[in-house]
Amino acid sequence: MSTVTTDDHADRADRADRVPKQDRSRATRQRLLAAAVSCLAEHGWAGSTVSVVAERAGVSRGAAQHHFPTREDLFTAAVEYVAEERSGALRALFPEGAAGDRRAVVTALVDLYTGPLFRAALHLWVAASNEEQLRPRVTELEARVGRETHRIAVELLGADETRPGVRETVQGLLDMARGLGLANLLTDDAPRRDRVVAQWAALLDGALD
Repeated sequence: MSTVTTDDHADRADRADRVPKQDRSRATRQRLLAAAVSCLAEHGWAGSTVSVVAERAGVSRGAAQHHFPTREDLFTAAVEYVAEERSGALRALFPEGAAGDRRAVVTALVDLYTGPLFRAALHLWVAASNEEQLRPRVTELEARVGRETHRIAVELLGADETRPGVRETVQGLLDMARGLGLANLLTDDAPRRDRVVAQWAALLDGALD
């Protein structure tokens, strides 16, 4: 018969205590990331400090800096986090693929560039153009997010990139979506955007089929 020692009890208690702490730490991190994206989208880089983000997230500045030692760490992680969340949401919209409904795919891709994530990312890009310390991190992040978005688009559109011109066509779609996102920063031109989306879906049907 095995004997349960005091050390065994202490070890189990320590493990039980660690799990809630890990959960709380993860929740705090996610609140900070969401608050950082909101601040960046609303106030831009200049108005988004660690203190402002911490206050919005409901945590202390010290807690924020425990998770993200620098301002650059916080905001690059925030945009990356939400980009990953949006990529996951895009995949979830079409769990079985969507090659038969390219207009729905084009609409979903355009939506990626007309929400608060794109607005926040744009502020980060502008800041990176002037901040030497921030630029390489944002450049690497943008390249990674761009590759992932391209892969998702290819899958959802049922595009065969071994055919000449298909890769450029998909990339052109993403560039167009980014342009619509830029236009949306100044004014909500949803009716015109809907017409552009319909035209691109028709063009894709011709190019990809």
